Amino acid sequence: MARASRVIRRFLVCSSVLVAASCALSMSARPRVRRADKTDVITVFVTGNELGALKPCGCSGGQLGGLDRRGTVLDAVSASKRMTVDTGSFVQGDGEQDLIKFDILMEAYNRLDYDAVNLTEKDVDIAANRGLFDGGGLNFSLISPHAAGDANLSSAFTKQLKLTGTDVAVTVASFDAAAAPPEQAAELFANRPGAETANILILNTCDANVINSISRLDIADCLICPSESDEPQLLSKPNIRPLVISVGRYGKYLAQLQISPGDVGSRLNLSFSYVPVTEDLKPQDSLVELYKAYQQFVKHAGLLEKNPRLPLPNGLEYVGSESCKSCHVDSHSYAYEKWSTKRHAHAYATLEDVGSQYDPECIGCHVVGYEYESGYVSEEKTPGLKNVGCENCHGPGSKHISSLGREKTTFPMSDCTDCHTPEHSAGYGEDPQGYFEKIVHWREQNTPGNVK
Repeated sequence: MARASRVIRRFLVCSSVLVAASCALSMSARPRVRRADKTDVITVFVTGNELGALKPCGCSGGQLGGLDRRGTVLDAVSASKRMTVDTGSFVQGDGEQDLIKFDILMEAYNRLDYDAVNLTEKDVDIAANRGLFDGGGLNFSLISPHAAGDANLSSAFTKQLKLTGTDVAVTVASFDAAAAPPEQAAELFANRPGAETANILILNTCDANVINSISRLDIADCLICPSESDEPQLLSKPNIRPLVISVGRYGKYLAQLQISPGDVGSRLNLSFSYVPVTEDLKPQDSLVELYKAYQQFVKHAGLLEKNPRLPLPNGLEYVGSESCKSCHVDSHSYAYEKWSTKRHAHAYATLEDVGSQYDPECIGCHVVGYEYESGYVSEEKTPGLKNVGCENCHGPGSKHISSLGREKTTFPMSDCTDCHTPEHSAGYGEDPQGYFEKIVHWREQNTPGNVK
């Protein structure tokens, strides 16, 4: 595992050299997000809970997120006035694709100039297996409450920043409330919050008792809880210290803490807001290249063919839409003819357009039966099962065809919402009937009552 991680890292270093010149040329032309403040402010950007979401699905517009667009938001604030932190939970599992994503995320944080990255207990296990603690290759500090004496891990990170000409120490620390009493959190900070110090504590729980206990210690300006929603949230009253926030999931938003001077001799002021990562933000060239590298790793790992598959019931098999053509075309029925003119019949090409045709997480909604035996395996082995075909919605057709239509098609049948989720089709929830009308291929009037 460690050796594989180092091989990937060497490849990524080489790719960064190749794109460095183009990045340098385009950096000055990169659009900036308009700054919301005109005063002397420090901004702490906080992300987390990526859960493997390197970028949103490329099938339709209107989706938020994407590592390649994140840099445009970060660059809206001068490097001398910002601190960038990730709270961890990088991938959802520990499969081969998750491990590739883990390496890609670490390199992405390098290229995005992160200051500190927190590792959850699961992250620490993966990082150790990937050789992340062998030294070298990371431009940011690793923090974790699960350091266990590792020399490359600590529980806190401090960055010195200027605010109205004064040095301000911003410290972010991580605490495992299940492993230690709340009082031990005080040991993570050298100083209590004040006019020249801002303390941020990452927690692994949102338990009210833990939050109340740590709040009474008066050691932190802000507590960060695990997220249960995609959107960052302010979980406490805005003017009560400490602020209690969550940072959202899947990289759709960047949470930001803005630190400004308080009254003379008093604590610094903290305010919470967040910025959506919208599709109109210009992608950062080096992150675009990094995602292409990820697609190549997925392809060369052969993940499509490694995908575990479920058996179909009653000896059924997928046969492909061409097998339906002899009956469902011309004078018999125009179903095949109508289907062939719709976008579902060309769904595979949309993956090719964005280079994701080898990604198991993408392919299932663009081919027939990928999750099942006899379903799609690869373009070379099962070309007749490319695209969204008859059997996606009507079920595997082997017995229906061999019985000349006497046996009806049965489970598994896909529902529209299996693929047309908010993540994949941003407009589907607003107009499901409008989407449904796009797939009509029968002679009757297109009304919901005609759906069988």
